[in-house]
Amino acid sequence: MRLNGMRGVCGLAALAVAAVLAGGPFPAPAAEPIKVGVPGPLSGPYANAGIDIVNAAKLAADQINAKGGVLGRPLEIVAEDDACDPQTAVQAAQKMIDSGVVAVAGGYCSGAALPELSTLHRRNIPYILDASTNPRLTELGYKDVFRTIGRDDEQGPFAASFIANALHAKRAAVVNDNTTYAKGLADATVAALKKLGVDVVYNNAITPGQLDYSPVLTRIASLNPDVIYFTGYFAEGGLMVKEARELHLKPVFMGGDGNNDPTLLKTAGSAANGMFITCAPLPQFLSGAKTFVDDYTKQFGHGPGPYSAYEYDAIGVLASAIERAKATTPDAINAALAETKDYPGITGDITFNAKGDRAVAVYIVVTVKNDEFAPYMQLNAAGQWVSMQ
Repeated sequence: MRLNGMRGVCGLAALAVAAVLAGGPFPAPAAEPIKVGVPGPLSGPYANAGIDIVNAAKLAADQINAKGGVLGRPLEIVAEDDACDPQTAVQAAQKMIDSGVVAVAGGYCSGAALPELSTLHRRNIPYILDASTNPRLTELGYKDVFRTIGRDDEQGPFAASFIANALHAKRAAVVNDNTTYAKGLADATVAALKKLGVDVVYNNAITPGQLDYSPVLTRIASLNPDVIYFTGYFAEGGLMVKEARELHLKPVFMGGDGNNDPTLLKTAGSAANGMFITCAPLPQFLSGAKTFVDDYTKQFGHGPGPYSAYEYDAIGVLASAIERAKATTPDAINAALAETKDYPGITGDITFNAKGDRAVAVYIVVTVKNDEFAPYMQLNAAGQWVSMQ
């Protein structure tokens, strides 16, 4: 309980007197909550993804609180809308700081996470990323940033290997949307494709938010690629695959992990069937996440989004670090997070390396089958592509 000057003292005295007059014990003050910030797009075209992340954080906090909280105190989620916009992200980060958060776990667009990180870093506030995959986020040398998901420079070679060694493509077109995330994934994929001997016949950007991408798709088709790999987000990805089918284009259509949202299925409809997406395993494909999926669905009335499980683990990792630190100061939490080893997350064991990245990041290839996401292929320990169907 926070007391402000004489008002707090007088209020406490009044409660004591009332307790004595009533013949009862003095009521114990409620434990002050530990506030955790969760930024993400809660408005705009990517709002579904942001809301799913916040929901997962709330579910994790509810379950932790039901078991007594952290250090005997409840977790309180402070959600802020960054709209996937750099300027709005700075404002969101400052609002979380002003509200008194001890740490932040969340984020979606890397382009918003970067300015959020810079703002939080000035106060040494830990930031655990659940979906923002641009390498720069953990290459700045900060000791207060961590990540429960992989990086674009890990996904790019994975995607290139699938294109070259599973699809046996000889010519590829890579399309991004000039956002921090999409450009980073495109660059990593193109570099890996070239090393594998695949001819990159197109490597350019679209403008997000347009209503028609058929001119771009027609131009790409004229270059005769075997595969089109789109590294942007699901709003444009859904429209592009739909238009590609309407144009009867022959190349295989693929998307990066910004396309694994159920909204893509709604936008594209049956046109999405046969599309491939490279991404971290979705919650419904994780053997350790079955209870989480059931609990999430029961609490929110629909299944979890693609990054919900990684946010759930981010809150869990944070709670574990605070318990081990036995403190809520930034320095103590950062030190405990850095020592995280084999945390038993629902997305698998989590260990942070020296940069704060997840030491072992797993990717799979998902396909759309019967209007639903379905696991398709993965790399085994020997580096060979094996079916998941």
